[in-house]
Amino acid sequence: MEEEDAAKVCHRVDAVRQRTDFTRPAAMPTALPTLQASLPPEERPRERLLRHGPTVLTDAELLAVLLRTGTRGCNALELGRRLLAQFGGLRGLFGASRDELRGMPGMGEVKAAQLQAILELARRELAEEIHRGDALSRPDHVRRYCAATLAHRRIECCMALYLDARNCLITSEILSQGTLSQATIYPREIVRAALRHHAASVILAHNHPSGNAEPSQADEHLTRHVRAALALVDVRLLDHIIVAGGRTTSLAERGVM
Repeated sequence: MEEEDAAKVCHRVDAVRQRTDFTRPAAMPTALPTLQASLPPEERPRERLLRHGPTVLTDAELLAVLLRTGTRGCNALELGRRLLAQFGGLRGLFGASRDELRGMPGMGEVKAAQLQAILELARRELAEEIHRGDALSRPDHVRRYCAATLAHRRIECCMALYLDARNCLITSEILSQGTLSQATIYPREIVRAALRHHAASVILAHNHPSGNAEPSQADEHLTRHVRAALALVDVRLLDHIIVAGGRTTSLAERGVM
């Protein structure tokens, strides 16, 4: 009886061996779909950029080049589109916090850091332009720099640019951060900072999260108050710029100065 049982066991083992090909390598996990695999060469963002330059690419395509990969069922191009839709465009995307970015499927610590690094590089490039030349002769650079710093912020913030005697940028700093509608600014703090940085002049800027670039009566009153306070220490207030989305308004051009 024992010999018969042993024979049955051996028979079962032989049957399993016949069904199993141990010489065949184990199947690899299915790879995530790539942009290269899901799009023909002429439609891939990176190839389009190399062939035609970056200006022909859409915002989503440029993001795809930066992000490189997506997630299962969502390539980098689709991920770029979803990010723009989720945050309402580039301004909202670049204003998103790291936690908000990481919360998007397909995003993580690395991709969130990449997006924030791109924004900071753009802001620094504009700062270099103001550092090198007369800010008054390049008002468009000053406005772009203020917009790059403030336009994406969701609460009202005020910043100051401190300039030397040649109107070159010494440094800039955020003076205050408030609520959706207002930020508290103390002229005496601006005066102290101007003296600390040995500034000859100052440019003030703040954002309107509402999107309305028109100066309020409070904005005009603050401008005159700060100008008078700075004049006491022989420092000029050159301008007060309001940033609202992609638009900027100069109070100096409005004659408020």
